Parts: sequence; C-alpha cells; structure tokens
Amino acid sequence: MSYVAVIGLEVHLQLKTRSKIFSSCPQEYHGAEPNTFTDPFTLGLPGTLPTLNREAVELAMMFGLGLNCDVSGFTQFHRKNYFYPDAPKNFQLSQYDRPIARDGFLDVTLPGGEVSRVRIKRAHLEDDAGKLTHPTYAPYSMLDLNRAGSSLLEMVTEADIVSAEQARAFLESVQAIAQALGVSDATPEEGKMRCDVNLSLHKPGEPWGTKCEVKNLNSFRSVARAIEFEAARQARILDAGGRITQDTLGWDEGGQKTFLMRTKEVEADYRYFPEPDLPPLDITPEWIAQVRERMPELPAQKLERYRAAGVREADAQTLSLSVPLSRFYDEALTPEPRPDAQKPDAQKLANWLLGDVSGLLAAREETLEASALRPAHLAALVGLIDAGTISGKIAKDLLPDVLTGHDPAALVQERGLSVVTDTAAIDAAIDAAMAADPATVEKVRAGNAKAMNALFGPVMKATGGKAKPEVVRERLSAKLGLS
Repeated sequence: MSYVAVIGLEVHLQLKTRSKIFSSCPQEYHGAEPNTFTDPFTLGLPGTLPTLNREAVELAMMFGLGLNCDVSGFTQFHRKNYFYPDAPKNFQLSQYDRPIARDGFLDVTLPGGEVSRVRIKRAHLEDDAGKLTHPTYAPYSMLDLNRAGSSLLEMVTEADIVSAEQARAFLESVQAIAQALGVSDATPEEGKMRCDVNLSLHKPGEPWGTKCEVKNLNSFRSVARAIEFEAARQARILDAGGRITQDTLGWDEGGQKTFLMRTKEVEADYRYFPEPDLPPLDITPEWIAQVRERMPELPAQKLERYRAAGVREADAQTLSLSVPLSRFYDEALTPEPRPDAQKPDAQKLANWLLGDVSGLLAAREETLEASALRPAHLAALVGLIDAGTISGKIAKDLLPDVLTGHDPAALVQERGLSVVTDTAAIDAAIDAAMAADPATVEKVRAGNAKAMNALFGPVMKATGGKAKPEVVRERLSAKLGLS
C-alpha cells in the first residue's frame, strides 16, 4: 500500500464495582431480566442527584498507574449532552478537560518480538448507556436499561498505531492489565470491553488525512478486520481521486465491512459543562500511595520474571497475559511443602501446561479454573518425569486422571508404573525383539543404524512402556554392535 495508516483506539472497560458509578443500584446485571437493575437516578427521574462511587475512582486510579499515567491533582465531571433512547437523562456524566488519568504509555510486544510504545492520551470515568436491541423485521426496537449507569472507564490512545496486528497486541495487553489488577473482567463477549477505532490514511511526507471512526467493536478479531477493511476502503477512494469525509461507521460482522451510521459529531455538539451536583475531586499523593500499595504484579513484571526463569519468549508472553494461567503456573512452580516435593523445571512445566493440559481441556470444552487439576499435581507429574520415575508416555497416559484431581505419585505406585531400569529385564525384551525380526538385525549390522528404531518399539511394548528409553537405546546399541 502506498499509504500510511494512522490509528488511534478508544477502549471502554466496565469497572468491577459492586454498585453503579453514581447510585447504589447493584451493577452485576448479567443474565437478569431486562430493566430489573434500575433505580430513580438510572432512569433519569426529576430530583435525583448523583453520588460518586469511591471504588470506581480507586479502580480507575489503579488502572491509570498500570498504564504509567499521571493520576495526581484535580479531576472533574462534566455533562456531555446528547439525545439517544438508551440515555434516559439525555446527557452522560463524563470527564472533559480534567480526566482522572493522562499522559501514560504502554510498551507492546508484537508476535515477532518487536516492542512498540503506544502513548495513552487520557483515561476518564463516565456512566454507561443502556442497550437497544432491534428484532429482525420488527417495526420497533427494545430498550434494556440494566447497563445504564454502570461504572465505565474510557481510555484514549494517541494515534501511534499503524497496523491491525499492533492494535490487537495492544488490546491484549490492556485486557491483561485490567484483569491482573482486578479493575475489570474485560470480557468483550459480555460487553465489558468495547473498542472504537479512529483511522486515517496519508502518503509518506504528507499531512494526515481525514479520519473515520468505527464504533462498538466487541472482539479483538473484529478490531483487526475493521482496520484492514477500512484502510483498504479509504485507499480505494483516494486512489480514485475521491475525498474522505469524517464519518461515524458501524461494523457489519456478517458482511465483514463498515457502514455509515452518521456524520461525525464535533466537540461543540456535546455542549460540555461542569456537573453542578458533583464537586471537583483532589487526588493527593497520599491517596495515590495507598492505591499503589494494593496493586498486584503487572503482566510486564510477570513477563520479566518468566524470562529470568528460563521460559521461552512465546510461552512467557502467553503466561503473562493470562491471569488464570499465570496464577496456576506460579503455584505449580512453587510446590506445596511436602517430603517428596521437587521444584519442576520452569520450561518443562510451561510445556505441559500450555501443551498437553490446555489441549486436553480444550477437547473437553473445560476451562482450567473449572477443572479439578491441582497445581501441585502437575508439578509432581513433571517432577516424576525429571526424576526418571516414569516416562513421558506414561505421564501422558496418566494426565486424564490427574486432571480429575488424582495425585500422580499415588497413581504410579498403585498401578506399578515406575520406569523399568533393570538391565536384565530390558535385555530379555531386546533378545526377544531381535529373534522375532532377524531381517532388521541384519540391516543394522550391515550399516543401516536407523533401522534400529524398528526394534525400539517392540522392546518398549514388551516392557509395558515402562522401560527407560535411554537405557533401551544404550542396550540395543551394545547388542547390535553399534558404537
């Protein structure tokens, strides 16, 4: 493409507060009947007044600190005026020129290992709108106000993103930070993390072009696809000599294309003015220190720790971005105190967790959190392999039972699965295999060393898979006269 893409993201996170941001109405409405989680303020009834939720403020501060933002000083709420059926008050309580967090950055690692910095312009608190549903072919729409008034944090980046790949990596990092800090579930499928994309094109060395905004994307895949489509659409128009207009676009998931929703509003259309019923809030250094003290380990810190432990880059990235995986992995890496406990190799443990365990859970359509697998049991399984007590094949055979909560050490003892190292027994199995396949023996002795593999399988089968592979190969080589 002869154009350069300029991309900025607006990310909306529903904060994990018990009540809504400006009233005591419970916030966790998911699965409830429509319009059952409302109260007079949510409905915009006359005479109701907002009361700011302290928990929402502190979660926003924590998230801002996680994004290296400045959260000090005054912050203030404004009325953002617009009419829409899912906004009963006919305005949104948001933050205009005094956001709670500003001037931060996030370093994002791309799949190829390149690190790019995305600057964070601001993050501000606001109340969420309700939800409209449009039944197919019906001459009406339906309104659900359960979500209205929920605690929402909107984070706006600078236009530092240049590709769909970078945008997706950035969103994965933001999600990981929100979940690690516990400020939001950040689940797009539940509407708890939504994204708007602002995109424009220009030729190298020329001023930036006119941007279009793609609204309400609810998956990382949709964000990437929308960026790719919109960049191609704008390029076609510019190549044909056309002009890009500043529009607000929707995303057609079925057709995988953008569509015009409305011409873009400008700031003056919202008629911002300070909310008269909420005074400005002073965030002091002491308050910031209290919030910072409660912050758990961030994904970037986990990543450095896993690298230092010797975990491969790709696996370290996967572990650091997932709260359930990293929590399980950390517990398994430090086994429960017991006489036979042995700290497993960090990379081998990662291999089992991200490979065999994840694969088996996926086949069962089960999550790691919902499974009966205990971290200590997975650590013990890896330790049994490292100690030479069982082979990797036996460990794979045991894994389904270990996933249901069984102790692998107890299973090995009950089933007599310890590795056979008795050379007399192994030699007897080798002699039987050689006698049963003299043609292969001749091939090996004639110089075809690789043909020995045809004898290895029968020997392992004869020992029930319990013979130590290294011993089998060593004894086979000796009996066949190989160095």
